[in-house]
This record gives sequence, C-alpha cells and structure tokens, in this order.
Amino acid sequence: MLNHERRNPSSITVVIPTYNEAGNIVPLIEQIIDAVEAEYELEVLVMDDSSPDGTADIARSRFVADPRVNVVTRTSDRGLGASVGDGVRRATGDSIVVLDADLTHKPAQISDLAHINQRFDLVSASRFAAGGSMQDRPHYVWSLVFNFWLRMILRTQVQDNLAGFYIVRRSLAQSLPHEKIFFGYGDYFFRLLHFAKKAGGTIVEIPTHYTVRVAGNSKSNYLKMAGTYSAAAIRLLFGEILRPGGRKSA
Repeated sequence: MLNHERRNPSSITVVIPTYNEAGNIVPLIEQIIDAVEAEYELEVLVMDDSSPDGTADIARSRFVADPRVNVVTRTSDRGLGASVGDGVRRATGDSIVVLDADLTHKPAQISDLAHINQRFDLVSASRFAAGGSMQDRPHYVWSLVFNFWLRMILRTQVQDNLAGFYIVRRSLAQSLPHEKIFFGYGDYFFRLLHFAKKAGGTIVEIPTHYTVRVAGNSKSNYLKMAGTYSAAAIRLLFGEILRPGGRKSA
C-alpha cells in the first residue's frame, strides 16, 4: 500500500513522447508553459525517438534559453511505452503529466488534473467519462467499442483504458515495476492502471475533449492495435507480461 501524504503538487513534470512532431512541438510546449507556469514549478521533458523530421532540434532551438525544457533524443528501446517510462524515471516534479504531442489534448486542463491529484494518485482525462468527447467521430466510435471490449477482458470499471493524457503522483509512478508496464504502444496505459491499483493507488477519470491532430500524421494502425492490445490485455489478466521479442516478466 502507498504511504505518502496526499497534497496538491507544487511542481509538475510534463512528459511528451514524440516522433515526427515538428509541426506541433513548439506550440504545444508554449501552451503548456502558459497553462502551468503561474501555478506550479514546471519541468518539460521532450522524449524524442530520434525523429527524422527534426522534432528534437526544433524544440532545442526554440527553448534553448529556457531551463524548464529538456529535450532527450532516444536512440534505443524506442516506442511510445518505453519513451514514457524513460520520462517517468527522469521526472523530478511532485506529479507527472503525460500527454500526446499532436495537440489533440488540452494543456489548459493540466491545472484541473493537478487539483484533483490532491485527492487521487492518478487522474486520467477520459474521452468516455460523462461529458467527455472526441472531435474525430470514427476514431471515437472505434475507441468506444474497443474500450468496452477491454473492460470485459480486464474486468475494470475504468472507461478509457487507452488514455494518453493523465497526471500521476511521482512517488507512485516511480515505485511501480516499469519493466512490466512501459513497453508497446497505447497498451502500456492499461498496464499502468493495473499496477497502480495493485499498489494501492487511487484512480479517477474526469471528462475531456480530444481535438483533431493539427500537423503531421497519426502513427495509429487500428486493425493492428486491436489485435495487439487484446492479446496484451489477456496476458495481463492471466498474470503474464510478455515484452516484444519474447521476453517475459513474471
């Protein structure tokens, strides 16, 4: 069980996993700074998987004089889950916010997440909580149906098991078994929820609205994801965590 004082965080680390987000990264960081700097001590970690479009260089050039922004170019163990895990381990803030780099999430909502984080260890901005929505209707319907399927497999009441926008207390996030969580793609999130709950963490969802990508192309292959995520959920249900390449974590 967790044994830490629940209080409103005074410092926040925002982890942004990136791959080919050259057109989005600067306005995203600017929006994060505008939303957070007046209320919290801020650290921004851009975890870039060696983007060939120069995402890392663009971010470094724009924020070279801002010590709050740290750009990390990752050259090994690349992928969304691993990138987020790397950022979580590097984070120094009281709480850690993770959000996508494509401007589909609202940095202005970070303050709401942080305030609720005073009472709950992990607060997820959910498309499917009452009042949540998504501008891309086909994606919304696919995700809604697939999340219903995931809830049946995982036997959970969490509405959005593939959320990409959330806040988690660093004391919880850094205490979890990262080798069992942070790999793969969006499936890392339902593993994070599973192990956070297992550790005694409290979890709540609040509604959010996903907008459409501003620049660049989505990396999602929904048909492939459906098979991969379903298999990952079944393995998690039966207590077996299988990493890519056949490596198992008991």
